[in-house]
Amino acid sequence: MLTILGFVMIATFLALIMMKKMSPIAALVLIPALFCVFVGKGAHLGDYVLDGVGNLAPTAAMLMFAIVYFGVMIDVGLFDPVVRGILRFCQADPMRIVVGTAVLAAIVSLDGDGSTTFMITVSAMYPLYKRLKMSLVVMTGVAATANGVMNTLPWGGPTARAATALKVDAADIFVPMIPALAMGLVAVFLLSYALGLRERKRLGTLSLDEVLEKETAGETVLVGAGGGTEGRTSLVKATTGGAGSGTDTDAASGATGGTGEAGEADADGEDGEDDGFQGLDPERATLRPKLYWFNAGLTVLLLTAMIMEWLPIPVLFLLGAALALTVNFPHMPDQKARIAAHAENVLNVTGMVFAAAVFTGVLTGTGMVDHMADWLVDAIPEGMGPHMGLVTGLLSIPLTYFMSNDGFYFGVLPVLAEAGQAHGVSTLEIARASIAGQALHMSSPLVPAVYVLVGMAKVEFGDHTRFTVKWAVLTSLVVLGAGILFGII
Repeated sequence: MLTILGFVMIATFLALIMMKKMSPIAALVLIPALFCVFVGKGAHLGDYVLDGVGNLAPTAAMLMFAIVYFGVMIDVGLFDPVVRGILRFCQADPMRIVVGTAVLAAIVSLDGDGSTTFMITVSAMYPLYKRLKMSLVVMTGVAATANGVMNTLPWGGPTARAATALKVDAADIFVPMIPALAMGLVAVFLLSYALGLRERKRLGTLSLDEVLEKETAGETVLVGAGGGTEGRTSLVKATTGGAGSGTDTDAASGATGGTGEAGEADADGEDGEDDGFQGLDPERATLRPKLYWFNAGLTVLLLTAMIMEWLPIPVLFLLGAALALTVNFPHMPDQKARIAAHAENVLNVTGMVFAAAVFTGVLTGTGMVDHMADWLVDAIPEGMGPHMGLVTGLLSIPLTYFMSNDGFYFGVLPVLAEAGQAHGVSTLEIARASIAGQALHMSSPLVPAVYVLVGMAKVEFGDHTRFTVKWAVLTSLVVLGAGILFGII
């Protein structure tokens, strides 16, 4: 019964948010509370929620101060050189912009923190998507999938969890998987190329407009972005396709035709109006060029401390945020202004984390997650025993989406590894297969960082889910297939 109710609870939650019948934060709280009563454990709801909040409180603290820290680093211009290089490549071509999104997300993902990746990627790319009327779910989908592949880095979380749960070396899991993960990243780049071509077809052929000289305030795509003169503000025009058309139209009126997912611009919150998001303006008053190397050194030190585990990550970001604010903005009013500027993102994300604590608390406390895991393991046919590497890889795709990484790696993976050993499949092979599903995991409603992504991009979580899941599953299958093909799994 608990197995069925667990699956029904998850399905109900996903259906309601994808149909936009409830907001994610309301669904994360009310649906599990209702099912907790259904299973006769309503009297223990408070304990389950407090346990969930206690488990996720460090994550919420980490995200809170990470948003402040990296928000300040974005404000002071630390990432501007990388962003400028990618934006020069992108120019005003939808295909290049989508590919640039994937490249930027992959590069920034090297720090192992999803929220950082999404903050930098959205800050850089959002103005271009908005001005060119591109589909914002394309941006969130590509960024999340690229980050999911890169999330398998030993300091990203899943690999370390698999190593801990199975008592093996993380390097023995990750290093042999590099070719398969590289194929997954190639798949993301090919996907971004295909989606970019579809956006280019939908919107028409875009080019920088060097003819229009009258520029009004608020009409910029991104100051200094594109392939024109350095530092010049450029407008964008669209030459719409069609036989004999040849008519230049302002990108603000964009092409509204086209079908398919890339044509979901209206569904992801684009209403044709600018919402004031100006992105990385190189003339912003918060820039601190004289402190560039201090900020770069502080960030490298912070990331090194994270990798070397000198202190807990929430403590590192708390100290880093305090130091970054004090050095870059020594005056109290300036510090308050920076905190206020990022307060909305902080509140949205931490609110989602604590709401998710209700969901995970009930799922774990009632025993639903254990029964679901046992049922799935028992459902594996006896004849599949020698192929437990493949089975583990396939199960990792849905299970790391519907469960937390902790639940999968510490609850399910040891059981799968035991079953594999009974049929002569090595523990390392099972561990490598278990990280194949991470491309999808980063879009799970149980991953706090995804709320940073959809919140900053102003995309409905249900729209992001509908668009991203199929592509993320495909990418995970590419990683798994490559691992089998190369003899890694």
